[in-house]
Amino acid sequence: MAFTRKTLRSVGVELRAHEGRAVLVRSGEGRALDPAELALPAALVAALHEWAGVALQVSSPPHGDDDPALELITHRGRLLAGRVAALLGVPVGYRDPVGGRTELVEVPRARLAVPPPPVPIGEPTPWATGLTVSLFVAVLVLCVIIALSSGLAEASPWFALGANVLIGAGLAPSLWLSRAVPVWRWVALGATAGLLAAWLALILALFLG
Repeated sequence: MAFTRKTLRSVGVELRAHEGRAVLVRSGEGRALDPAELALPAALVAALHEWAGVALQVSSPPHGDDDPALELITHRGRLLAGRVAALLGVPVGYRDPVGGRTELVEVPRARLAVPPPPVPIGEPTPWATGLTVSLFVAVLVLCVIIALSSGLAEASPWFALGANVLIGAGLAPSLWLSRAVPVWRWVALGATAGLLAAWLALILALFLG
């Protein structure tokens, strides 16, 4: 029977190191399979063979049983078996090339996704305070424009109107940029309302007076 991932899922597989090469053996059979035949990622296949090669070198003389590298070989092989188990979707047997023990490596549980932090809810719009500021600024601007226009209107009403147009044109960029700023938007609203009211009053004075 040909080796396939589906076949290995049904009968199980064991990871071993054989003569410096990593092999996968079906449970109950002695036939060895190169990990590359299962279309595992190339990086994983290379890591498996590297692990088996190092295990062959480290576990043979002159290295003793108390060599700390042996523990690293065992730990590395167990991790690689876990990666194979994750890709195949079934537990994988792991035969330790150092001690010869066989253990079952379960499919690693997927890490629980960390929920994204809650989207901060913006503060409620302070309509009462904001409109109060806008009203104050509007009255202030209206009074200043009327006082300025009254002095200019004595010389020429059209001169006063032209001066107001220049004032409005000069303030327009700042008012436009301030419309999205949390605090200054209320000031911009009040200043705009004051300018419009002053222009309306000046136009009415020109045509009615």
